[in-house]
Amino acid sequence: MHKALLGACLVAALLTAATQAQREGGQARVFVEYMPANTITVHPGQKVPATFTFRVKEGYHINSNKPLLEELIPTQVMFTGSGELTVSKLQYPAGELTSFPFDPTQKLSVYSGDVVVRADVSVPASAKPGSVTVQGELKYQACDNNACYPPQKLPISFNVKIEEGARK
Repeated sequence: MHKALLGACLVAALLTAATQAQREGGQARVFVEYMPANTITVHPGQKVPATFTFRVKEGYHINSNKPLLEELIPTQVMFTGSGELTVSKLQYPAGELTSFPFDPTQKLSVYSGDVVVRADVSVPASAKPGSVTVQGELKYQACDNNACYPPQKLPISFNVKIEEGARK
């Protein structure tokens, strides 16, 4: 019963937000900013750590990567193929357990403020020197204390410089 009520509230909130977005000229609001990563330098055959920082605008939160309810949309970072380069082992921070006015008895796992996702970037030993721009996206659903908004995709990118020769 509790989950059904929460689910109904979320659907109603989504419909309200979608209608409001249409009234605002169809322009989707942006709730999260990508703080571009510095260029990552890697040698052939090497794996290096990378961090990707996202800033959730004040007054909003997004579901964590592991929301506590099935019907909630998880936050996910995904990268498209970049030739030989691999982005792997994405590590999301733990969500903050928070309750909201629409159901003060239910805690949800959310992110607010700065969210840092960690990963490994690697290239094979046969990689040629040069620069590569890696494209990706952050998929998220933003909410405030009263409503959730339609899911969004935020395009992201970062640069990788592959240096000559194996690192000694």
